[in-house]
Amino acid sequence: MTHKKERYNSNKLHKRLRRQVGTAIADFNMIEAGDRVMVCLSGGKDSYALLDILTNLQAHAPLEFELIAVNLDQKQPGFPEQVLPEYLTKIGMPFHIVEQDTYSVVKRVIAEGKTTCSLCSRLRRGVLYRVASELGATKIALGHHRDDILETLFLNMFYGGKLKAMPPKLVSDNGQHIVIRPLAYCKEKDLAAYAAITDFPIIPCNLCGTQPNMQRQVIKEMMQQWDKQFPGRLETMFRAIQNVQLSHLADTGRYDFCHLKTQDSPVVDGDIAFDEEIFEPTIEELTVSVSESS
Repeated sequence: MTHKKERYNSNKLHKRLRRQVGTAIADFNMIEAGDRVMVCLSGGKDSYALLDILTNLQAHAPLEFELIAVNLDQKQPGFPEQVLPEYLTKIGMPFHIVEQDTYSVVKRVIAEGKTTCSLCSRLRRGVLYRVASELGATKIALGHHRDDILETLFLNMFYGGKLKAMPPKLVSDNGQHIVIRPLAYCKEKDLAAYAAITDFPIIPCNLCGTQPNMQRQVIKEMMQQWDKQFPGRLETMFRAIQNVQLSHLADTGRYDFCHLKTQDSPVVDGDIAFDEEIFEPTIEELTVSVSESS
């Protein structure tokens, strides 16, 4: 009975992730007929899940597109370079391994104890853009998920003074590539559970160590606490970045406040001015409230 329940839950998880990825692809027109999608495979749980789900969707999609997995071997000491080629060969996935010693550059430039992620990311991005051009890839798929997007939103708000997150689809800095994040609707905890069930050969990133005081880690822990204490809050926050009202923010470069005028017809996105806004609790919050009071 337990085995059947585990298999049932595993199937539900797989279907949910596949549905969420399919919805994100459709919502943002991420993949089109004839695309050659370069899937950036780091060896972490998220990129493994991304490749696995895209492979499954490729087999059932009404349009044809190619997948090619690309890994950047950054020459970190002890990196198990045989793991990814063996795995990709086993599943029959075309792949390309790029060897570039960005590890030495990061260690030379960044002082001991400082966060390495920013420089590492920039170096990695430049290499992957070059490889995408060489391979003729029309889309570059990254394994960032919903929680990554929300973490970036808070990082920019708390430390950068910007209302900015990670978009599910964007044009690259050099203007030559379309970058997509098909896992944009997927929760990190679901991806972790999926990776455990599927038993991907995970390769940890040892370049930076754990860096417990890293700003992103602090934000991650804050969000995890919210998720435990206030179920549904993260879902509500993600819906918020899909429902932006520029007239109710304060960016004069994005909305013409200076030339606002009165008008005869009602304003579609007008303010309720002196009235206090009422925010209804989510179903998840109501459920928690009832369980705690009983």
